[in-house]
Amino acid sequence: MTFKLEIDASQWGLRMVLKDWQEEAIKVLWGNPQKGLISREVFDQVNKRMSPGSISRASITNFLECMVELGVLKKKEIAGRGGYRGVYSSTMDESGFKKFIVETAFEIFMRNFPEETRLVISKRAQ
Repeated sequence: MTFKLEIDASQWGLRMVLKDWQEEAIKVLWGNPQKGLISREVFDQVNKRMSPGSISRASITNFLECMVELGVLKKKEIAGRGGYRGVYSSTMDESGFKKFIVETAFEIFMRNFPEETRLVISKRAQ
């Protein structure tokens, strides 16, 4: 499963690229930088911050896995009762994530509209 970068210009801040529950999930991990959390812990905390039952645990797990694929999070497998569990932790803080989003969007613009992107950047640099 791959995370699609979709920009919603009607939103502000992280909500431009993340759904409300995704933003809460990543903030939960930013709030526990040393420890790392399993998906159940992230799910529980997101449901405390939002209305309970508004998001499934599977959605949280899928989102966390997508963020691991992108390098935004890292995952360490630990042995637990009944098998292995992933402990998720952030590879970057909020500022680093924002830079990651801008760099990703910039690469997309350069790939699709290279001349126009260069023109806009040169205009802004003046």
